[in-house]
Amino acid sequence: MIQIRRMDAYDREVRDEVADLFIEGFYNKLHFFTKDPQRLKVAFRDELRADMFYVAELDGQIAGILAVSSSTRRAVVADKGSLRRGLGFLMGTVAYSALKNDFNSPLPYDDETGYIEWVATAEQARGQGVSTALFQHVLQQLPYTTFVLEVLDFNENAHRLYLKLGFEEYDRRPAKGGEKKVFKERIFMRRRSG
Repeated sequence: MIQIRRMDAYDREVRDEVADLFIEGFYNKLHFFTKDPQRLKVAFRDELRADMFYVAELDGQIAGILAVSSSTRRAVVADKGSLRRGLGFLMGTVAYSALKNDFNSPLPYDDETGYIEWVATAEQARGQGVSTALFQHVLQQLPYTTFVLEVLDFNENAHRLYLKLGFEEYDRRPAKGGEKKVFKERIFMRRRSG
């Protein structure tokens, strides 16, 4: 059975477990800064906002995460001090420079829109409905009238899931610069309630 709760609703400390899954899920985006997952974890663990991350447990193990940012607050922030602690002074400074605009900038949505990001499922839990359960929970429980997200064109499984959950494409933007080595387009999707 899959149980969903907000990260800050646990009566035990789960930040390290959530950070491990965050790094596992987004290693391909973050490994430029270091190939060492433990150093990445140190750099990002304290920057995950517990009141914005939802955690799925499968058989008592953390199996998935999903964050919902708002127009005024992002679920993960880039903090120069944390990045330097985890990655060293030079690479932490480089990481902060590279990430601060994406992580710290307000989103261009109104107060009625939730931005779904940082969706990851543990490798051993894939194909067991973890992401679906996380999405259903936030879509039913959070007060937003619209939810938006983006998916990269090569992530066909996620794209199919989002369509199945009622999201519709509303924009596609081509990759820029070095992104072109990884993907061709960012696909923007939205789901309106009611």
